[in-house]
Amino acid sequence: MVEQFVFEREFLALLEQEDERIAGQVAAAGCEVCGGPLYRGDYDRKPRGAWIAVGAEESVRRFSLCCGREGCRHRATPPSLRFLGRRVYVGAVVIAASILGLLLQVSDALRKTTGVPARTVRRWLSWWQGLFLSTEVFVALRARLIDIAVEALPASIFDQLAGTAESRVRTMLFLLAPLTTGSVTDGSRFLRAA
Repeated sequence: MVEQFVFEREFLALLEQEDERIAGQVAAAGCEVCGGPLYRGDYDRKPRGAWIAVGAEESVRRFSLCCGREGCRHRATPPSLRFLGRRVYVGAVVIAASILGLLLQVSDALRKTTGVPARTVRRWLSWWQGLFLSTEVFVALRARLIDIAVEALPASIFDQLAGTAESRVRTMLFLLAPLTTGSVTDGSRFLRAA
């Protein structure tokens, strides 16, 4: 089970390309406040990949945009498949380590398997089974997928998706991407084409 959650550089590069495409769509839509042009204003991130996504440390730019119209300067950070909000670990690691955290209840085994501290995984599981339940994303997921067991999140979503483990994690990242931004209204509209 653990081997299926090892994400290579190619997978992370694919996520970065998708983030680039989404950023281009947000830029083309213009500023939501004044309609002005949006220019790149990327910023550095120091993501962690643990042992699940060793190459994640190379993806250090979070794509972001800034309005070019004088006086506005509104920032628009597009939805992302690489970063799950402000978490330090990349999104794929958050999903995979959370699923493994449900399976491996022993702290030492979890740390040895994923490279993520058990305390961090417990915090993520608390989010999945707490605050995540009140998001619009979860409400939409619950409407699309039948039999989502709250006590088994995120595994209960993962298990209902088709394909390899890598493709299911990628699909989950697309489904969760609207949670990764607060500055782009209805960020999910930029994900629908994918």
